[in-house]
Amino acid sequence: MTDIYKTIEEDHGKHRGLLGAIGETSGDSAERRRLWTQFYYEVKSHAAAEEETFYSKLMERPEGQDDARHSVAEHKEMDDLMEELNGMDMSSPAWLAKFKQLRHDYEHHMEEEEEDIFAQARAVFDDQQAERFAKDFGARKEAERMLVDEKAADSLEE
Repeated sequence: MTDIYKTIEEDHGKHRGLLGAIGETSGDSAERRRLWTQFYYEVKSHAAAEEETFYSKLMERPEGQDDARHSVAEHKEMDDLMEELNGMDMSSPAWLAKFKQLRHDYEHHMEEEEEDIFAQARAVFDDQQAERFAKDFGARKEAERMLVDEKAADSLEE
């Protein structure tokens, strides 16, 4: 059975691939739109599921609170950047500059999770917990994917 670390790392691999592919596109093309939409839904559902099934558990442990909070705050920052990108003209230089900022920030975030957060979590969670978190993550991510549009609309109303 797979654990939460492998599950998240597999998602990160997909995200890195999509970031690279988006970076290879230009203008307001059908390919850029398709890749961006795929990335947007993938990352939004991933982040929400990660917060609910992994970071919430890490926050319950005193030794994990600071790093978990930091990662959740980074999720919010990247979410804000993604929403800004959604409202911009994809053919503008400003869109590309904002995308490059998102890519840099997200790649840093993934690296930090994989190298620092996971090492800390492995010290506090046993293998059974890590496997259960992976199962919960998968189910939650699927449910969150269906809620992406609804949550985006709600945040615009605030």
